[in-house]
Amino acid sequence: MGSREVTDWQGKRVTVAGLGVSGVPAAKVLHGLGAIVTVVNDGDDERARAQAAELEALGVTVRLGDGATLPDGTELIVTAPGWKPDKPLFTAAEQAGVPVWGDVELAWRLRGPDSAPWLCVTGTNGKTTTTQMLASILKAAGLRTAAVGNIGVSLLDAVLGDEQYDVLAVELSSYQLHWAPSLRAHSAAVLNLAPDHLDWHGSMEAYAKDKGRVYEGNRVACVYNVADKATEDLVREADVEEGCRAIGFTLGTPAPSQLGVVEGILVDRAFVENRQKNAQELAEVADVSPPAPHNIANALAAAALARAFGVPPQAVRDGLRAFRPDAHRIEHVADVDGVAYVDDSKATNTHATEASLAAYESIVWIAGGLAKGATFDELVAKSAKRLRGVVLIGADRALIREALARHAPEVPVVDLDRTDTGAMLAAVQEARRLARPGDTVLLAPACASMDMFANYNKRGEAFAEAVRGLGA
Repeated sequence: MGSREVTDWQGKRVTVAGLGVSGVPAAKVLHGLGAIVTVVNDGDDERARAQAAELEALGVTVRLGDGATLPDGTELIVTAPGWKPDKPLFTAAEQAGVPVWGDVELAWRLRGPDSAPWLCVTGTNGKTTTTQMLASILKAAGLRTAAVGNIGVSLLDAVLGDEQYDVLAVELSSYQLHWAPSLRAHSAAVLNLAPDHLDWHGSMEAYAKDKGRVYEGNRVACVYNVADKATEDLVREADVEEGCRAIGFTLGTPAPSQLGVVEGILVDRAFVENRQKNAQELAEVADVSPPAPHNIANALAAAALARAFGVPPQAVRDGLRAFRPDAHRIEHVADVDGVAYVDDSKATNTHATEASLAAYESIVWIAGGLAKGATFDELVAKSAKRLRGVVLIGADRALIREALARHAPEVPVVDLDRTDTGAMLAAVQEARRLARPGDTVLLAPACASMDMFANYNKRGEAFAEAVRGLGA
């Protein structure tokens, strides 16, 4: 079923698991290729019914409220990435010998013979920013590209659409990698590994193994984080093509076959002649926006993938200069009375928040929300010396308060016993009271937002609105 020939798909009985952003396009594509498509979906709400009606009008069968039963005659399942591997549908598929692909696997299998190579990015944090930086660098080199996968253009659209690409910058989640067994990238990066989504994967080992799949069969470079040994271990375990190289990135001085930082300059000692003695300047730290340590690491990873693809040094600099991060990622909102207010609402886990806190010297930290099973002792212990004060909001704030009591007992803490949306205004006002000129008030919640807000964007917007009210 590997090629794009319609004859391969004609009359194939394919079950698509899940509607939504990947399921609907997958069902349409497969139907268009001549497959007999049945969509199964757990939910039966208004949105699902509207999507079902759209597909049924094309001749696709849709079963709402029944995602557990394997339809008779199914020869292949194409699943939405979020569906857990332990669902009854997949158990039934395994017993029946039916393969399960994700939307990434489907896109990979449907590529034409002359399709663009993939440069892939995964990791617990920084995926989206790094993928967008990479696309910006590739564009600066004059290449036709797009940021695709977990962001931007859908992979199926990128692979099957009329637009011609030279190379794709592909963001992949651990979910997507789990269901993409035959993916083989030109080059790939694992930015970092920290506990996340363990409820889905079942264990840290399983989570790491799925992340490591991105290196399987790489042709040119496996990019890893020198500061995170687990990423290098994944490279060692990967089965790659002959001649593929391990390329490290570091915030320190790079060794041969690494990219790093020397006196404020991003340098390459991997893709240069005589790398034992030579280094190539790529850009200045000041070219990276914002120049926080973890964002410099993102830039180095993006540069490594671009250089693996043969991009010249000037394009790295120009691409980084042109790049601006998405909203709610260490976004400077305003300066009020000598205090900077920064929105990093996207920091929804401890790993992202640790990186965010490391970017500033003296911080009034606004934190709290849904902990998703996280613990906060390590985060607080590492960041205690930077904290001027802490304002806590949200359902699981007590977990952070207890960690602060253990590891930063001298830091003043305001515990706002509120989970209403108006709590953000109160939090910003309390933070202002604690802050001194030169401080940074940082919203980096280390928690999910759904106890109080629809999503992290809404949380960040509430913070920005409250900050703008201070200067009024």
